[in-house]
Amino acid sequence: MEITIPNPIMARMRAGDAALGMTVRLGHSGDIARIAKATGHDFIFIDGQHSLFNLETIGHMAQTALACGIAPLVRVRSVHDLDVPLLLDNGATGIIFPDVNNAEEARRAVNAAKFAPVGKRSVCGGYPHFDFRPVPLKQSVPALNDAALVVCMIETLEGLENVEAIAAVEGVDVVHVGSNDLLVNMGKPGQFDDPAIIAAQDRAIAAARAHGKFAGCGGNRDVARQAAAVRRGAQFVTTQTDIGFLMAAATQWTQGIRDALAK
Repeated sequence: MEITIPNPIMARMRAGDAALGMTVRLGHSGDIARIAKATGHDFIFIDGQHSLFNLETIGHMAQTALACGIAPLVRVRSVHDLDVPLLLDNGATGIIFPDVNNAEEARRAVNAAKFAPVGKRSVCGGYPHFDFRPVPLKQSVPALNDAALVVCMIETLEGLENVEAIAAVEGVDVVHVGSNDLLVNMGKPGQFDDPAIIAAQDRAIAAARAHGKFAGCGGNRDVARQAAAVRRGAQFVTTQTDIGFLMAAATQWTQGIRDALAK
């Protein structure tokens, strides 16, 4: 009997839609996964590169996300991060690798995140993806491989120059442009409407399509720009950080009260 793990990201993208993710930098409990789901997100992007999370905290958030039906993905520190298999063993359904600059680094990411014959990940038992039920490896390995998204971030000019080769690596699922870092690397920090970053996004989209993969766009914290990227072919999109959402809503609310009282 074939066993599958629900994967709302791939379900969205395979249907031709955009999967939307909330970047998690502030929340330290599983509640953030429920909030992400209630606000229309398909996944959480737990930022282990820039935020102070311990492994147990990430595990609790990931397992809550699994239970409530959205996908928990974790951005690690690099393709050399030794915690990748541990995160996947304990609830994550995908790893976001920053600063992937060439095909060799993409293969290293795949080796860490996927079981053989695609990668070199080690097996264990009692996976939370199956509610800790004992599932024969003959069934669990292919299901876990299918669920474990490998997202390669393009954040440098070197990565952009090698994006076609990165997209061609077997086991890579998403080629994701980190617009903020790529713009900094270009010497154009914050210039999200610059033709160079639009061209970079379009190149990544074309590379992904050419190799049967999906394209993503992140760091682009504007609804109109995000919608434009989706129209051009990006399907893996991070909307805003939990910090950004909280700051925006709180600021709007307090300003609303002050404006009302001023009248």
